[in-house]
Amino acid sequence: MPILNRVADLQPEIMGWRRNLHAHPELMYDVHRTAAFVADRLREFGCDEVATGLGRTGVVGVIKGRKPVNGGDLKAIGLRADMDALPIEEETGVAYRSTVPGKMHACGHDGHTAMLLGAARYLAETRNFAGDAVMIFQPAEEGGAGAEAMIKDGLMDRFKIEQVYGMHNSPGMPIGTFATRVGPAMAATDHINIHIEGLGGHAARPHKSIDSVLVGAQLITALQSIVSRSVDPLDAAVISICEFHAGNARNVIPQTAELFGTARTLTPEVRDLIEQRVGEVVNGVAQLSGAKITLDYERSYPVLVNHPAETGIAARVAADVAGEGNVSSEIPPVMGAEDFAYMLEARPGAFIFIGNGDSAGLHHPAYNFNDDAIVYGSSYWIKLVESQLAG
Repeated sequence: MPILNRVADLQPEIMGWRRNLHAHPELMYDVHRTAAFVADRLREFGCDEVATGLGRTGVVGVIKGRKPVNGGDLKAIGLRADMDALPIEEETGVAYRSTVPGKMHACGHDGHTAMLLGAARYLAETRNFAGDAVMIFQPAEEGGAGAEAMIKDGLMDRFKIEQVYGMHNSPGMPIGTFATRVGPAMAATDHINIHIEGLGGHAARPHKSIDSVLVGAQLITALQSIVSRSVDPLDAAVISICEFHAGNARNVIPQTAELFGTARTLTPEVRDLIEQRVGEVVNGVAQLSGAKITLDYERSYPVLVNHPAETGIAARVAADVAGEGNVSSEIPPVMGAEDFAYMLEARPGAFIFIGNGDSAGLHHPAYNFNDDAIVYGSSYWIKLVESQLAG
């Protein structure tokens, strides 16, 4: 079926919430205003329970259905939206642009939060389902592992969540379309931190020094060979060194240098291989150059793996909302990372992408969530609850 008429009626109000959040971005766990805004709306809607402070600043709203729960049926499903923004100076020029210098909603989390709030309002009004619809509003998706923090605070067990679903907007996908896939859908991400201790000296006497800049350059080149020469060409992997810090004068060979980067993988085997080879490359360059090189390889978000049955459910619900021709169930994996992966390790579920139209890319200073996507996203959440908790 198409988008819900009631959601279309609510669209201007949901858009207003979204733009309010957009104008007041907050980072990581410091989402106190956003969390308070969400909790206030959930209480206004008449949610049966509104819990705050999970994972430090997460919010959960529980809406109980009117129908009786049959013995073998699901009793609770979780729907998750992220609330945090990014440390980027906004360049959209919109009237509701960020009022906070150096911070903006450049990934659409304002839209995610608003769409789930819209669904919560509708579900609290109608309650045409059995069991509990658990609305999860999470902090610190952008590098802080807020999903993991909420799980450690008892999210899944406290609210008896049996399945969990997430959604993210996708620039370049047309409005009114959805996409997902079974299995690995988004990459694991690991942090590569390298400190090089060479021997500083005069630029005119390099033979008396151990040039940390040259060592860093050799490392970057060697690290790039891992993906091209150690990883099976049929397996996906990325190594990107994105920061190189060394020196402060044109005629001084710097004593130290630092490199920072990321590794992305889609399977545990390739993840282990990348970590092993990075260590071997660092040790090899240290032996060749005579520099002392320290590697801190830090594992971060795991691979986001969609469960087969739940991914099928998500795709069918999306097709009910947008039409079968507007839903892809076999998109290629994305090498970006997403901490919803922790929730999918804790419970079966699925992550789906929703079209954001022809917008700037995610994490770009000109990005803006497309308000035309609201009716599709909120309708998807509603139909997911009503189909999974049918009673």
